[in-house]
Amino acid sequence: MEININCDLGEKSKLHSNKHDPDLLKIVNSANVACGYHAGNNESMNQVVQISKQNGVSIGAHPSFNDPENFGRQRMNLEPSEIRKLIIDQYEILQKIAQDHGENVTHIKPHGALNNMACEDINLANTLAKAIYEINKDLIYLVPTGSKMEEAAKKLNMRIAREIFADRNYEDDGNLVSRKKAHALITDPKEAKKHVLSMVKNQSLNCLSGKQIPCEIDSVCIHGDNESSLSTARSIKENLIENGLQLKPLISMKKLI
Repeated sequence: MEININCDLGEKSKLHSNKHDPDLLKIVNSANVACGYHAGNNESMNQVVQISKQNGVSIGAHPSFNDPENFGRQRMNLEPSEIRKLIIDQYEILQKIAQDHGENVTHIKPHGALNNMACEDINLANTLAKAIYEINKDLIYLVPTGSKMEEAAKKLNMRIAREIFADRNYEDDGNLVSRKKAHALITDPKEAKKHVLSMVKNQSLNCLSGKQIPCEIDSVCIHGDNESSLSTARSIKENLIENGLQLKPLISMKKLI
C-alpha cells in the first residue's frame, strides 16, 4: 500500500522558526510551502524548493488568509472573489520560484483557518475547489479526509489526495480539535506514530473519544512548526516502512497518476 508524508514548511515568521526544514525535507515526501501571506518570504520559498528538488520531494502551495499577525489562524469572512484571488496569487508566487529551479508546483493545500473553515462550509469549499481547478485541472488537491473540501473536489472530478494529521486529535464529527482546547495537539512522537499507523491500516479517523470514522487516507501531515516535528516525522516514517507501507511523493502515487 502506498502512503505519502506531507509537511507544512517555509513557515518562517516572528511566531515560528523554519530551522528544522532542511532535516524534515530528508524525511517527508511532499512539501506544502508557505507563500508569504501567513508566513515565509522569497528566501524561505527558494530554500524549500531547492532542497525539495535535491531530495525528490514534490512541491505544493500552502495558501492562506493574508494575516501574518495571526499566522493565518484567525477566521476571516471574505467574498468568493477575494478567496479566489488569494489562492491564485499565492500559487503564482510559488510557481514562479519553482520554475526558476526547473520545478513546478504539483499540489495545493490551504492553510490554517482557511482550511478549517472550508472543511465545514460547502460554499467556501466550492470556491476553493473551483479556483484550484481554474489554475490547472491537473493539480493535486490535498484535503482533509471526509471534509466538505473533499466533497467539493469530487464534484469537479479533481485529483484528490486525502490527508490525516499525525499531530492533531479529532472531534466526533471528523474535524480537528480546536487549538484553543486541551489535547488538541499530539506532541509525543511515540503516541503520534501509533495514532497514524492505526488510522492508515484501518482507513479510519481515531477520534479523541475513541470513536472511529471510516475514511480514505492517502497522506499523513506533520506540522513543521512544532518543537517535536523532527522526531515525530522520523518516528512515523520508520514505523510506516517497518509495517510494509511504501512512501511516495503525491505526484508519484499510482492512484494520482
